[in-house]
Amino acid sequence: MVKVAVFMGSASDEDLMKPCAEVLAKLGIEYRFTVTSAHRTPERTERLVMELEAQGCQVFICAAGMAAHLAGAVAARTTKPVLGVPLAASPLAGMDALFATVQMPPGFPVGTLALDKAGARNAAWMAAQILALADPALAQRLKDERAGFIDVVEKVAAEVEGRDAERRGKNKGK
Repeated sequence: MVKVAVFMGSASDEDLMKPCAEVLAKLGIEYRFTVTSAHRTPERTERLVMELEAQGCQVFICAAGMAAHLAGAVAARTTKPVLGVPLAASPLAGMDALFATVQMPPGFPVGTLALDKAGARNAAWMAAQILALADPALAQRLKDERAGFIDVVEKVAAEVEGRDAERRGKNKGK
């Protein structure tokens, strides 16, 4: 059963949103990854939301650039959590998409993440955290993944400290 829907406003957004799909897959979360547009295919967007919600979808992730109304269009059609990933797809470097995504009217919130690939990854992590509220096994997988992050930072810190100690040792005699 699809738990998370990942909507992109354009096929050109796929490369920026791949990290979202990779995180969801790594965590074992069933998802649907597709293109739909708030402006060019509003009927498709509405149909997808209704169909996926009826099938048990719990979180919608929407990525779009420029006017970025996809997340808002989805939020208008569901009470499930909607996470927006603004994309830097215009000469305004994503500020237009960020403002369009974050400025939602009361009662129709969109959890807005960072721009581009960082936002795509964190949208997946946020969706996983939402799902983990009712899924202890997923909550454990999240904890395990975070433990892996700690190990990476500890290893890198030791390497940096070792290089620094070596530099200081070389500079002592000068």
